[in-house]
Amino acid sequence: MAGPGIRLGELVERFGGELLGDPEVRIVGLGTLRNAGPGQLAFLANPRYRGELAATRAGAVAVPSSERDATDRPRVVARDPYLFFARVSSVLHPPPPVVPGVHPTAVIERGAHVAPSAAIGPHCVVGEDAVVGERATLGPGCSLGRESRVGNDSRLAARVTVYDSCTIGARAIVHSGAVIGADGFGFAQDGGRWLKIPQVGAVCIGDDVEIGANTTIDRGALEDTVIEDGVKLDNQIQIGHNCRIGAHTAIAGCVGIAGSTTVGRHCMIGGAAMLSGHITIADRVVVAGGTAITRSVAKPGVYAGVYPFEENAAWSRNAVWVRKLAALARRVRRLERGDAALGEEDEE
Repeated sequence: MAGPGIRLGELVERFGGELLGDPEVRIVGLGTLRNAGPGQLAFLANPRYRGELAATRAGAVAVPSSERDATDRPRVVARDPYLFFARVSSVLHPPPPVVPGVHPTAVIERGAHVAPSAAIGPHCVVGEDAVVGERATLGPGCSLGRESRVGNDSRLAARVTVYDSCTIGARAIVHSGAVIGADGFGFAQDGGRWLKIPQVGAVCIGDDVEIGANTTIDRGALEDTVIEDGVKLDNQIQIGHNCRIGAHTAIAGCVGIAGSTTVGRHCMIGGAAMLSGHITIADRVVVAGGTAITRSVAKPGVYAGVYPFEENAAWSRNAVWVRKLAALARRVRRLERGDAALGEEDEE
């Protein structure tokens, strides 16, 4: 951000925290503890970076209460330094203003309604009876299907595809290449061949949702696939048909969620986790990255199922023992029964 920036004291007045040091310091940008310079705000949230705090050249830092005296730099003692940093970032880097208008190369089909304050970029297609809300933005090459809707203040980056009858709420951000409402994976066996089942539901996306690049959300087979308010989806996520993702859940990249799965509210799912179909995940569940969830989770908590990596030779030795666990369990049961005839099959 060029220009005079914002007084540190003003930022504390807006976002809270305890200010120690000069309130007149001007914040014009953001940076890491290691690389920030004068005029930039850095933050400390992870103790592993505490060593960088003493040497930082940042104009100011946001720190937790446990580190209030760890530096003599102007600082904000915040309950959540990262949240304070994020709020300042949103002030210093607001989204670009919407410039209303429809590009000459865009196609607005019969019955479509584009709000006068919306911006429709080059080579967009807005299908029959589709609706684009106030101050909404469609980047170059976006395609909205028939009777689809994009809510007020939503922003679609380049080449987002929204299929027929799908709805995106207000203030959404959808990144390039996302596909909303493609057919779900529905087929029935017919004499050794696959018969396609028409997917007649849609996708309903709530307000304040963010969808990452190349993420796909399939339309429902009968009822809608639903993404509730405030959900944050990373890049390259697959959400199958008839899923429901609860409000304010965050899902990291490359997660796959099979059809008819319900994920509760305020959940967090780590990268590359896999969720089987037709299961239910309770509210406030945390799933570690790479974990396979194959049955319903009824209670909040942290769930993980990833075998940690190690040096290959050690991993190979341990893998051999994992393969023998069933036989070992049988041997233990027989020993507990006092059965000395263990059998050769237990040695395999």
